[in-house]
Amino acid sequence: MTKELYSKYEAVIGLEIHAQLATESKLFCGDSTAFGAEPNTHVSPVTLGHPGTLPVTNRKAVDYAIRLGLACDCTIEQHNYFARKNYFYPDLPKGYQVSQHTTPICKGGHVAIKTADGEKLVQLNRIHMEEDAGKSIHDLDDNNSCIDLNRAGTPLVEIVTEPDLHSAEEAWQYVTEIRKLVRWLEICDGNMEEGSLRCDANVSIRLRGETKLGTKVEVKNLNSIRNVKKAIEFEIDRMIGLVEAGESIRQQTRSFDAATDTTFAIRDKEEANDYRYFPDPDLAPFHLTAAFIEDIRKDLPALPQALAKKFRSEYLLSEYDSSQLSDEKTTAAYFESVVEHTPHYKAAANWILGPVKQYRNEAGEAVSLPDPALIAALIALVEEGKLSFSVASSKIFPALIASEKHPLQLAEEMNLLQVSNSDDLNQWVAAALNAMPEKVAEYKKGKKGLIGLFVGEVKKLSKGKADPKLVTQLLEEQLKA
Repeated sequence: MTKELYSKYEAVIGLEIHAQLATESKLFCGDSTAFGAEPNTHVSPVTLGHPGTLPVTNRKAVDYAIRLGLACDCTIEQHNYFARKNYFYPDLPKGYQVSQHTTPICKGGHVAIKTADGEKLVQLNRIHMEEDAGKSIHDLDDNNSCIDLNRAGTPLVEIVTEPDLHSAEEAWQYVTEIRKLVRWLEICDGNMEEGSLRCDANVSIRLRGETKLGTKVEVKNLNSIRNVKKAIEFEIDRMIGLVEAGESIRQQTRSFDAATDTTFAIRDKEEANDYRYFPDPDLAPFHLTAAFIEDIRKDLPALPQALAKKFRSEYLLSEYDSSQLSDEKTTAAYFESVVEHTPHYKAAANWILGPVKQYRNEAGEAVSLPDPALIAALIALVEEGKLSFSVASSKIFPALIASEKHPLQLAEEMNLLQVSNSDDLNQWVAAALNAMPEKVAEYKKGKKGLIGLFVGEVKKLSKGKADPKLVTQLLEEQLKA
């Protein structure tokens, strides 16, 4: 499709993200929510909707929903009730789903994303609580579909945007921000592969300049951020192709084929009145006091964007460093712990985004990190010229992890402190130049870039102990002779 044809239309996209709340038990009973159990073992009469069973609302799930709403600057609804959403599906054991669709606990709000034009506030319609359905499995038996009801009744929040996104890239950025946010708040693990974060995309197109929304298509159960982007890109192209060919767009529910990066129709889209919502007679309405909401607000951690702003203003870090440090809660907290012990903020950022991050990637995120004061002491040795960054990161840092000894003690024990004694340095410099007379001649003819080669040779001869700044100065002095 040509760029000119593509630019003729505007995509209008709304996203619905289901996030599984990280409670130990289900939304209305004590059945476990643990992932990976044998099929149909985390069920009970309440999960199965047996006659006479009475559900009880999980207080922790309500707490988590409010935390997310406050973090998104939503209005928290104090008077709440659950409704029954009636539809039949084999993995829906009760024949209805308990949801808050008609009375969301969180209204309005926004999520900030980064775009090519700067920051954009994606407007939210609502965040509401509901229970999950079970899981249909179609590839275990050649002749039958299998049903696993372990997931049925698991607490979810559904985060619904307004039709406020206009490209697959913006949608990608938004889902990335939501996943980071729910992990940051520790209310959802954000694991899309296990289904604890899923996305439905509502996509339509219209001619640029029009204000009326076009016919929308919903693409269901996108289980990776990549798939969200690919599915929306395909749908936009498909819809433009239909309109340009003089055909109409049908309101449908579609699914995404990750093998071909295409979507396919699975049914005509239902309307809200098809679900016949009514208040659940077995669940009492619940009231949230202002004091209860305020207590949750006070307990919220500093959020990523606020921390990034702090890192820029207070520690004078770049946009990139601030963004990377605030991308993960443990990384941000560790950085703040390190800078309590050092004024070298940029160096601390380099260490945490460099050697420390590499160590965590190799050893696993759950690994224990060295005492922040010891990292600060190691930074000080480099800044004072007693260690090169290379030696500090490749030799002292691994020893520090293994022993938790003071970096200066380790450097002395390993005989790695940088040498600044001019006699020793002059000997290494002379040896390096004597070993490469042809390169010396080339340098003197104008190939000044060879200075790095000589510095590297001195580094080898000194086993990394020579101060590179002093070595460079001595080399330049001797090469002028």
